[in-house]
Amino acid sequence: MRVAIVTVSDSTSQGLRPDRSGPALRERIQQLGWQVASALVVADETSVIQARLIELADSHLVDLILTTGGTGVGPRDITPESTVAVCEKIIPGLGELMREKGRQVTPRAALSRAIVGVRGRVVIVNLPGSPKGAVESLDAVAELLPHAVEVLHGARHD
Repeated sequence: MRVAIVTVSDSTSQGLRPDRSGPALRERIQQLGWQVASALVVADETSVIQARLIELADSHLVDLILTTGGTGVGPRDITPESTVAVCEKIIPGLGELMREKGRQVTPRAALSRAIVGVRGRVVIVNLPGSPKGAVESLDAVAELLPHAVEVLHGARHD
C-alpha cells in the first residue's frame, strides 16, 4: 500500500520545531510493509491542508493519506474540518475505533475529533499530533485499512 504522510503543524512548517510524528509514522508504516510515497509538512491553514489532500488523493500515486496533528480542540485544530471538505464519504466507525482504543490508554483520547474519509480511491485518516498517539491510533485501524483500499479499488467485501 502506498502511503502519504501529512504533518499539520504551524511550528513545524515554520521550522521552529522538528517533525516527530511524521518520522514515527514512517517507521511504523515500514514495519507494516507499506510504502511511504510522500511525506510533507503543512501549516494549520484550511486552504493549504485541503489543497495538499486534494493534490495527493487526485494524483493516483497513493492509496492512503495519513495526517498527523490538528485533531484536538485548540483554536488552530482544523484538520478534521479540512478533511471533511475534500472527502466524498466519511467512515465513522474507524474514527470511533481510534478513540475507543485510545481511551484504553488515556482518557484524553476522547477529545480527539479525528475522522476517516474517502476521496476517490484514497482513504484519508486523521491521526493525533503526538508521535505516540499517532502510532497508537494508526495501529487501532491498521488491519482494516488494506481491505478498505481494496474495496475502493473494486474488490468485493467477501
